[in-house]
Amino acid sequence: MRLFLYVILIVTVLQAEQISDATKSKINIENIANDTSKENMQKWLDNSFGLRPYKANYLLPFGAANKKYINHKLDIVPYDKFEAEIQVSLQLQVFKNIFGLGEKYSLAYTQQAFWQIYVTSSPFRENLYNPEGFVVFPISDKSSIFQMRSLKFAIAHKSNGQPNTEYIPEFNGFNLSKSINYFYTTLRLQHSTLITDLTLLVPFPGSANLSDNPDLMKYLGYTKVKFTYFYNKHMFSLMARGNIDSMRGAVEATYSYPLRKDKSYLYIKLFSGYVESLIDYNKDITKLSIGFSFSR
Repeated sequence: MRLFLYVILIVTVLQAEQISDATKSKINIENIANDTSKENMQKWLDNSFGLRPYKANYLLPFGAANKKYINHKLDIVPYDKFEAEIQVSLQLQVFKNIFGLGEKYSLAYTQQAFWQIYVTSSPFRENLYNPEGFVVFPISDKSSIFQMRSLKFAIAHKSNGQPNTEYIPEFNGFNLSKSINYFYTTLRLQHSTLITDLTLLVPFPGSANLSDNPDLMKYLGYTKVKFTYFYNKHMFSLMARGNIDSMRGAVEATYSYPLRKDKSYLYIKLFSGYVESLIDYNKDITKLSIGFSFSR
């Protein structure tokens, strides 16, 4: 039944998009005399208001982990190893070229939801909120073997928005609240259709070892490398991150292929390791998820 509802939802979204585009296409603005009105109507017709996809936007109805998840909310509803996953991620450029280096300043917001849709009452296991601000400096490197393309500096926050339950007896000392504030920098390289992102992540002083998430960096890690490869219409990615001292981290592989005029994609994701979600950051999990993405 839930699968049927998912199919109806996806079809409805695609049809609504078609209806909206068809309705707008009938509007004629060529004879509008007021240039400002004409410009703003054109933006509305083009859906051009500055917001663009940031990370992948996806709906993955079918996710299967190698073990059942734990419900830390007093085990009222036991969780299963099967769940859905949703991610919405947008960015907005706010400034550019302040120092004359061609740099771009942006704000971004990503929300990731883990949905236990296959258990009683279909609760959300966890929601993750990830706002950030960043600047990207372009690099014109045409001669070296590194082929550097850009350098990104960012400040970010990530949390699950849960209340502090550390001192509530019913939770036996477990704290539902998980969060981290951090800086990161990413160097991007390009070799033909292969994109390589090298990332260094540093938490705010004191924020990684609070009572709500002790030893988080032991499992999250300070370094990350991500490869993105394009072959015709196929897109593959492979990410690995970790902490060298603790020898803990995670790997994630994704695959996408356009299904409908490059507006929706088949999306497959395989995750294995720690910090899939914040609530269980110190528990390793392996999960395969399949569904659709609406950006890459």
